[in-house]
Amino acid sequence: MKENTRIIHSIPVDKQTGAISVPIYQTSTFVQEAPGVHKGFDYSRSNNPTRQALENLIAVLEEGSNGYAFASGLAAIDAVVKLLSAGDEIVAVDDIYGGAFRLFTHIYQRFGIKIKYVDTTRAENVAAAITPATKLIWIESPTNPTLKITDIEAVSAIAGKHGCLVCVDNTFASPALQKPINMGVDLVIHSATKYLGGHSDLIGGLVVTKTPELGEKIKFIQNASGTILGPFDSWLVIRGIETLALRTRQHSQNAAAIAEFLTGCPEVDKVYYPGLSGHINHQIAKKQQQYFGGMVTFSLKEDTTEAATRFVTATRLFKLAESLGGIKSLVCHPATMTHKSIPPEKRKDAGISDSLIRLSVGLEDSDDLIDDITQALAVRKEKNKTSSFINLFV
Repeated sequence: MKENTRIIHSIPVDKQTGAISVPIYQTSTFVQEAPGVHKGFDYSRSNNPTRQALENLIAVLEEGSNGYAFASGLAAIDAVVKLLSAGDEIVAVDDIYGGAFRLFTHIYQRFGIKIKYVDTTRAENVAAAITPATKLIWIESPTNPTLKITDIEAVSAIAGKHGCLVCVDNTFASPALQKPINMGVDLVIHSATKYLGGHSDLIGGLVVTKTPELGEKIKFIQNASGTILGPFDSWLVIRGIETLALRTRQHSQNAAAIAEFLTGCPEVDKVYYPGLSGHINHQIAKKQQQYFGGMVTFSLKEDTTEAATRFVTATRLFKLAESLGGIKSLVCHPATMTHKSIPPEKRKDAGISDSLIRLSVGLEDSDDLIDDITQALAVRKEKNKTSSFINLFV
């Protein structure tokens, strides 16, 4: 069965009524026949039929053992970190999502968990960073925002030799593009807010485990911490997943066209897109991913925050906003938005320059999106000319 068919038919028909859309069980509690005797549900924090349908679905799509739905992507990350104890160590990708950096560095380091940030695109860096205290390897692939690709299978093999868990943030790819559990990882997390939901209308997070034993631990943390996804938002994610394969294909096609266009723009310094043959990790991405995704990042030759701001405020179709993965195209300036919480020197070390611009390419016609980029670059140039003219008289 091909992926699009598999995704659609992994969403269950309601056994009780035959409803083809998963019902929304908007209830806090469930009537019991006797104390502890019920139909598998007693309280919606512990379990809810709509959330359970989503959790089963993401486990199937990621080809894992168990799935769990949380109130946000960060809540999903938090649940994974809670597998650790004081004195343990995380080796994490250096080009890391700003929210994960904030959680790791400003919260869990205070609780005695040490964090090492390395370039995981070189598996030898991971091997060199591991110590007896290392319990978790944290990978984003592709990374946010410079779209680095890690050889997941190679890193998983190294981690296995040292008894470390490996978690991959699969948000940028989604299970429509790659399945990290099949490459040896122990845990996969998603911000369901992004491609899985797909319509910029919900906040949610997901964790998928490789084994039932690890699943039981995440389930305990989910129930004990209480950061669950509500039934309506669970239904919205299921609704989004119905079109995931189709959307992902179009996102990828549009992004590839835009990446190719940007490589020929004289105002552009570097273009980051795994589908470009010149991308440093292109061959690994080609091996791991079905397509190359809907995210494109580029930097300007005028490497200043001011130059990036002029561009991101001049686009018309690309809306300036946080987040990504929706049907409408978005533009973001990571240094002052999504990655602002990361110190400037660490941002630069990870390749996040002041002029770096992140595009979440939507489902509009690619020609229209390219026209929008063209006019925004032209506006930026005109403002530069005006500024230079004024400077002559200062």
